[in-house]
Amino acid sequence: MSDQLPPIVVDARHLLPPEPMERTLEALDELKPGQAVLLMIPRQPAPLFDMLRNNGYTYTVESQPDGMFHIHIRHEAD
Repeated sequence: MSDQLPPIVVDARHLLPPEPMERTLEALDELKPGQAVLLMIPRQPAPLFDMLRNNGYTYTVESQPDGMFHIHIRHEAD
């Protein structure tokens, strides 16, 4: 879809906890309908996954060749 909003990118590849979680939560607060958050992180953040499921978000995880993970997050309704 060409009118889709670009994702809000959270580059947490070099951040230490809890900063990746804090930045991701801030990005989720800024989401517009139909928009997603792209979280780039070197590990799968299990506590974040639980929080997302419990608060109406869906996510997909893409493992990258360099060992990083790209996590695409959006509202369940989108």
